[in-house]
Amino acid sequence: MRRLTLSLFLAIGVGLIVAPLAMGMFSRASNGEKMVNSFRPIMQPAHVTTTADYYYNVFTKLRPFALVMPGVQQDVQKLIPAMAKAMHMTPAQVQQMLATQFPSLTKMLQALPQGVKVFQRVPPGLDFYKSLVTTMQANVTNYKSVDELPAMGFFPWFFVIPGIMLLLAAAYLLVGDVRPDLVWPKLGPKPATPTPAH
Repeated sequence: MRRLTLSLFLAIGVGLIVAPLAMGMFSRASNGEKMVNSFRPIMQPAHVTTTADYYYNVFTKLRPFALVMPGVQQDVQKLIPAMAKAMHMTPAQVQQMLATQFPSLTKMLQALPQGVKVFQRVPPGLDFYKSLVTTMQANVTNYKSVDELPAMGFFPWFFVIPGIMLLLAAAYLLVGDVRPDLVWPKLGPKPATPTPAH
């Protein structure tokens, strides 16, 4: 029974050593540590608060503009002819007048077709990133707890070192059962010290 128990301990020790190697725990722990380090500045409370502020108080405010942009483009296409008619000018003359007197407005109108394409992606983009922002907000404390753990590179050694100790101890005791003379010192009465003759 003793040998069976020691053999079991020996197998457990081997398993603790082999498992981290078989699962690639050393490289995965290293990658996990790099990820935690990379996310550290992003997951700080102040940074998460700023991210949420930009999302809710800046980016989401663009949704109404994004929804009306296609209509604005259609209205702009009618604007130049309407102005030309009202001002008794040709459309080319109106465009020239706008370019001269309102250069920034002209540039905005020229960029409008491309802007409409961009704004069309705003509502789905807001919906897509909402889960990212809410997840960041919900996991600030969880991230702090994970970040306070020992470096992940040490985790495999929490298996390997006890495994080596258990393996050596079980192997030593097993050898002692089979060949006690190799393991256990021979204990016996010390030989008597001769008394010097007078």
